[in-house]
Amino acid sequence: MNFTRASSAFAARLSNWRSIILNSCALPQQCLLCASDSRRALCDACYARLPWLGAACCPQCALPTTDGERCGGCLQRPPHFDRVVAACAYVHPLAELIRSYKYHGTLALAPLLARTLQTTAGGTADLLVPLPLSRQRLHERGFNQALEIARAVSGATGIPLSANSCRRIRDSAPQAALPWSERRKNIRGAFACGADLTGKRIAVIDDVLTTGATLDEIAKTLKRAGAAEVHGWVIARTLPP
Repeated sequence: MNFTRASSAFAARLSNWRSIILNSCALPQQCLLCASDSRRALCDACYARLPWLGAACCPQCALPTTDGERCGGCLQRPPHFDRVVAACAYVHPLAELIRSYKYHGTLALAPLLARTLQTTAGGTADLLVPLPLSRQRLHERGFNQALEIARAVSGATGIPLSANSCRRIRDSAPQAALPWSERRKNIRGAFACGADLTGKRIAVIDDVLTTGATLDEIAKTLKRAGAAEVHGWVIARTLPP
């Protein structure tokens, strides 16, 4: 089966599974990828074959590098965040799962996505902070995808979750709709933090990291509130073309 036909078959299974969940709130009975019996969204074999990122990544932004050294971008323009932990690359089939979760409200995928972070995050944090949505975007979407993932990660790890310590104070164009070169300007001044985070190690939870502009802006805000370190914990890293 070629890639196009495989992607179409996967999309059909995903659509069917979404309908089952919406109509009956039932747990999936088949793996989304191989259709084998599974009480989880993916069977163990397909979960193991997700596009996991290797160890040879920039320790700061998680872009793949030859020997795991810091990448040129982070050396030339050091970001405000200290580290990124990215579970996978943002490619098929994980990209379709994330889009279904984020844009079609398939909330039953949240445990699967959170599980990828629990597998790879390692280390410790004092507080989990989900990337906040603007009021308008939250109204349109009906939920904050980062918050639902953070709830699951918090429940599994015991790390406290703060859903309200950081808020989005300015609505802006969706980052995904903009050229990479315009994203930093678009997100500037978008966040505010009213909590005292003095000395705390913060893990910011989000679904996808592309340019790092949003994470950089929220890290700057959190450090102004006293955070000692800010790490990004993301499900997937977009790789350069």
